[in-house]
Amino acid sequence: MQLRKYRIRLGKIHHIFISHLHGDHIFGIFGLLSSFSLLGREEPLHVFGPEGLEELVLDHLKFFQNDLGFELYFHRIQCRRPALVHEDKNITVLSLPMIHRIPTCGFLFREKPRERNILKEKIIEYNIPVKDIVKIKQGADFILPDGTSIPNALLTLPPPAPRSYAYCSDTRPNKVNIPHLEGVDLLYHEATFAQEDASLAHETFHSTARQAAELAAGAGVGRLLIGHFSSRYKDISLLETEAREIFPGTTLVNDGDRFEVD
Repeated sequence: MQLRKYRIRLGKIHHIFISHLHGDHIFGIFGLLSSFSLLGREEPLHVFGPEGLEELVLDHLKFFQNDLGFELYFHRIQCRRPALVHEDKNITVLSLPMIHRIPTCGFLFREKPRERNILKEKIIEYNIPVKDIVKIKQGADFILPDGTSIPNALLTLPPPAPRSYAYCSDTRPNKVNIPHLEGVDLLYHEATFAQEDASLAHETFHSTARQAAELAAGAGVGRLLIGHFSSRYKDISLLETEAREIFPGTTLVNDGDRFEVD
């Protein structure tokens, strides 16, 4: 329902990452899988999550959806230490250990460096053959027939810097992850409680807004998003104010907000 509300194309979803098996993080997948099937999906779907996820989903499908019409692949994640859980030509996905009541992991998404952008006018000017274009985009200089070397910097423009995004919820603050989060462009971190309720946050395995900001500052991230707020706070702006005292680049998030990763 939320995906449709915010006009997110279901057909673009090929990988789903589940942090842990509490209801607010898992119940939606059953309806989503059913919708995929009803829409005639044929592309395979990869689902990543802690131990027990596959059993939970397959038990549900056994009663309600015997034949999805597409391949469903499960990838079990251990949540005790950082691990590379997915890689393709564009990105890597690292799981991060969270501290919660049950096995929980966060995720770090990093783009791989792109090739340099070759200038079309230079291809024409130096009559660069196709076989050399690939090498030049990878950083090579171009050698003319007379032996003259044309520096790569004159032939290309640098690509956009690789972007990175990290998701950390639900968890107590875990400083073990700071080296992996260092310099991340955009960090989402739960901030369930205000600092005055820090003891309650610890007891329930959650974080305060201040603790989220301290972790963001320690990792030197570009921007911090905070969410997962307790319903006890009628005015959640106080959580944003609390976090900004430590990390000014903090934004409080609401359902449907969109943010550029850069």
